[in-house]
Amino acid sequence: MVSERLDFACALAEKAGLLALDYFRRLDTLTITAKGHQDMVSEADRDVETLVRDEIARAYPEDGILGEEHGRIEGTSGYTWVIDPIDGTANFVTSIPQWCVIIACVHDGRTVVGVIHDPCSGETFKASLGGGAFVNDRPIAASATTSLSVGSVGVGFNGRTAASDAINCIRALIAKGGVFFRNASGGLMLAYAASGRLIGYLEAHMNAWDCLAGLLIAKEAGNEVAPYDADHALDNGARIVVGAPGVFKELNAIAAEAFAPAK
Repeated sequence: MVSERLDFACALAEKAGLLALDYFRRLDTLTITAKGHQDMVSEADRDVETLVRDEIARAYPEDGILGEEHGRIEGTSGYTWVIDPIDGTANFVTSIPQWCVIIACVHDGRTVVGVIHDPCSGETFKASLGGGAFVNDRPIAASATTSLSVGSVGVGFNGRTAASDAINCIRALIAKGGVFFRNASGGLMLAYAASGRLIGYLEAHMNAWDCLAGLLIAKEAGNEVAPYDADHALDNGARIVVGAPGVFKELNAIAAEAFAPAK
C-alpha cells in the first residue's frame, strides 16, 4: 500500500513539475500577488495544486487532501495528502531556479510518504516510512560529520515567527564555528540536509506542506529529527530541528536557546 502511494506521488510530483516549469519559462505572463511577508502566489501555484488535487481525488477518492493554496478536504480512509505546489515561490517569480514540488502522505499521526521534486535540476528526493531515502533511485545518507565547523546548516525564516528567532539561531551557530545556508525553499533545504549536502536544518516554524515530506526523507536517510506529530502538524505546523547524528545534539541545543517557546 505505502510503496504504491510512493510511486504514485513520485509520478505526480514530476507531472506537476512539468506544468510548473512551463510557467517558470514564461514568467512574464503570470499575475503575482503578495499573501504576506516574503510570501507570494501566482496562478502557477494554484493551477499546479489543482492538478495534484484532481489526480489524488481520482486515484484515492476516500483520502483527505491539504494544500497550501486551496485548503483542506477531510477524507474517510485515514490518509491525508499534503501538498505544496511550488515551495520557494519568491524564487520562482524572480527566475531563481531554487523551488520544488512537495507531496507527503500522512496516516495515523505519521508521515508515510514524502516526495520533493526539483524540476530545474531533475532531482526527486523520496522516502517511505521504513523504506529508506533516495534521490532519483540512488540511496542517500546523512552527513558523517561530527563538527559544526565541517559543513553548512540550513536556517529558515518566515514572517510567522519573530525575527529574533533566526537572528539568535545564526548568532549561536556562528559562535560554535558553524556556517548558515538559506535558499528560500525550506523543502529543498530539508532535502539537502537529508542527503548530506547540508549537515542540518533549523526553523522556528514550518507549515505542514513545507516540512512533512522533508522530515520523513531526512529521518529515513539516517538524520536525527526532533519529535513531532504529523496529525498535529497538519493544522499547526511544527518546529524543525534536523541534524546529522554527529551534530544533532548541538543543533537541538541551539534551537532550544534561540527560538521563542512554541505556542
